[in-house]
Amino acid sequence: MATTTPTTPAPVAGQAPSPHLVADTLVIARRHLLALSRQPQLLVFVVVQPIMFVLLFRFVFGGAIRTPPGYSYVDYLMPGIITQTVAFGATGTAVAMAHDIQKGIIDRFRALPMSRSAVIGGRVLADIARLLLTISIMTLVGVLIGWRPGLNPLRLLAALLFALGFGQAMSWVSALVGLSISSVEAAQAASFVGIFPLTFASSVFVPVQFMPGWLQSFARINPITLVASTMRALTHGDPIGRSWWQALLWLVAITLLASTAATRKYKNTSN
Repeated sequence: MATTTPTTPAPVAGQAPSPHLVADTLVIARRHLLALSRQPQLLVFVVVQPIMFVLLFRFVFGGAIRTPPGYSYVDYLMPGIITQTVAFGATGTAVAMAHDIQKGIIDRFRALPMSRSAVIGGRVLADIARLLLTISIMTLVGVLIGWRPGLNPLRLLAALLFALGFGQAMSWVSALVGLSISSVEAAQAASFVGIFPLTFASSVFVPVQFMPGWLQSFARINPITLVASTMRALTHGDPIGRSWWQALLWLVAITLLASTAATRKYKNTSN
């Protein structure tokens, strides 16, 4: 009697088992980082833009904005402008996702036996690495122009981790925008429309108490304000009060909601 040997079903594209998620994510992240390293103009933008922001705001607006007692403007500015820069930098995720969709790269990924979540996770992980470079450069430039972020390296590290955490949360939001709007130009415009009011209606450049009364209520609960305030307290040696756990709640909530929505959006559009 003839016997048959059972065969293992071929993996379905985009439905790799969960143990492959980490490996697939790292592969995708490496791909994006290699692409970045081979585009000198993008590397220049990543390096030059944060330096320009720091120098312009430090020397153009440094003497024109009131700061809280005990703060020089550079000490007040640096935590805020780092927060602003990672928020703006995260919009690159939307542009990159829209570009990959437009060029058909996402369709190629869908044909591979890999985790669908890894496509987005790898993109976000690569952008976190890029944001880490940006934060490091801004910190160095800030110190060179007079920023003195305290003597406790652990507090400085905690402050920079808050900025990086906010950047990764906004990268997930940006990924969702890029998946929802496949046009590169539209994705870039949509990202900035959301980031601009959050940034300027916050304590990034101006203390909340100096804003109009009707704006203060929104600015106080703005996640950008809470992250910047936490970073200021950590780097200036002040008590951090409630801002740290309020900022952490925002980061966790944004990350969970945006990552879930982005992954679901990718899976739905790939069926």
